[in-house]
Amino acid sequence: MRSQRKYLAATFEFVCDQSRSGLHSSASNFRCSVLSWSAPSEKSSAFLEEIVGYFKDVVNLNEHNGCYGYILVINLIAASPSLLLNWETNEAYQLTISTNNSLQTVEVNIVADSVYGVRHGVETLLQLIPSLDSGDDIFYVTLKGLSIEDKPRFKHRGLLLDSARNYLSLDVIKKNIVAMGMSKMNVLHWHISDTQSFPFISKTLPNMSSYGAYSINQTYAPKQVKELLNFAKLHGVQIIPEIDGPAHAGSGWQWGPDAGLGDLVVCYNQQPYRSYCIQPPCGQMNPANPNLYSVLTSLYSDIIDLWTESDVFHMGGDEVFVPCWNSSEEVLRYIGPNRSEEVFMDLWAEYQRKALNAYDVANKNVTSSIILWTSTLTDPDRIVKYLPSNRYVIQTWVPKSDPLPEQLLKLGYKLIISTKDSWYLDHGFWGTTLYYNWRTVYDNTISTDSSVLGGEVCMWGELADDNNVESKVWPRAAAAAERLWANPSTPAINATSRFFSHNDRLARRGLRTSPLAPQFCAKSNEDCTSYILRQ
Repeated sequence: MRSQRKYLAATFEFVCDQSRSGLHSSASNFRCSVLSWSAPSEKSSAFLEEIVGYFKDVVNLNEHNGCYGYILVINLIAASPSLLLNWETNEAYQLTISTNNSLQTVEVNIVADSVYGVRHGVETLLQLIPSLDSGDDIFYVTLKGLSIEDKPRFKHRGLLLDSARNYLSLDVIKKNIVAMGMSKMNVLHWHISDTQSFPFISKTLPNMSSYGAYSINQTYAPKQVKELLNFAKLHGVQIIPEIDGPAHAGSGWQWGPDAGLGDLVVCYNQQPYRSYCIQPPCGQMNPANPNLYSVLTSLYSDIIDLWTESDVFHMGGDEVFVPCWNSSEEVLRYIGPNRSEEVFMDLWAEYQRKALNAYDVANKNVTSSIILWTSTLTDPDRIVKYLPSNRYVIQTWVPKSDPLPEQLLKLGYKLIISTKDSWYLDHGFWGTTLYYNWRTVYDNTISTDSSVLGGEVCMWGELADDNNVESKVWPRAAAAAERLWANPSTPAINATSRFFSHNDRLARRGLRTSPLAPQFCAKSNEDCTSYILRQ
């Protein structure tokens, strides 16, 4: 017997005024209802209703009175009531606009398999109805007829935010999520811990944040994390948390001796720091201490209790300093007299194997994908020995000229690409690094091999906080968003006009974006082509 297909639908209307140039839609007398076709879940119905509310908020539909003319009818239809958002979620959608002059209606249909596909369609619709200010009223312009079939080229279209080097408030993280949804990015990689701070409040391990947070006001409580996860989902974004290790683990891990658990990390705050780590304060997890793995199991359990639907977790795994472990008598006794590089690589791999087991125990042996950064352990000559390709996704952060991604693909690994000399948005503000403008970000291409899940732009937080992170990320992240959604064959210069328009939309939505050119050029970029090309 054929199974019955379930549908979710939302229909809403507002009145339009016909003009010679198109259809001008006045944002008044808006009527909204959420309809269900064949018994959808309450949560999915509520999700569609929130999408309708989001649409109304963006176009200020509750601020005007009195209207006449055409009626715009918008129908949202999702074939599945599921709210699951992961790499396998179908984000495709179809959008059609048709005009019936005799009935004086403009009908918009957005049809998708998932509610997230519908949401992407709504973002496209918002781009298709720009507003015109006409004295005392605001009008909206749209096309009389249109048909779009759209889907992403890559499953993973991400932005990394680092809230451990400098704390980021929930409000600022939310603003970045709003911009991500507007740009059809679907993964926020949350680098939530590092050697400088541990702001996540663990329910079972409160010492992590009490020893590791900058202050009690610069923490993320479980209730706040859950709120953020729900907010992100409404904007079509899943959050993947990263608890870094075994390196990048200092502040927050130094409480072991006080609790009778021994040293959970070694070489903590050791000086001179460049002999033991990449940044102060130093700290690297102690693989010789069995208590470390019970602590990791408890920490992972708290993460899993919040990320109840997630099937992926980021364990960090980069920039391990052998001299740190080599400075610890406990570690040296553990490994014995042989101090060769391969012995330390085996020790690192042992840590990773035990950390993975700790995560699996915490997750009740439900198999999840684990993401690791490229490192000495992921060298093509070593990785197969240490990291099974059916469990690990490798996030590469090498320059575009580096052959490493292709080498790992040939070995059967799934990849996330973060091209260091195009997609590291923190570059250009420190040392000899170069700033990458939006065109460089846009023109960076990645492999279309089926094992490449997608890519990620990275905003490391050494020089970013609430005051400047938005302008450092946006609108450049949107350039990567289009690359990862559409993978266009044309260069950035062909996208200039719409990119400037998108930056304007971001600014009007409250983002503190970075200007791309003088305002004259932003409004009339055809008159500034040669100037823009030199920027």
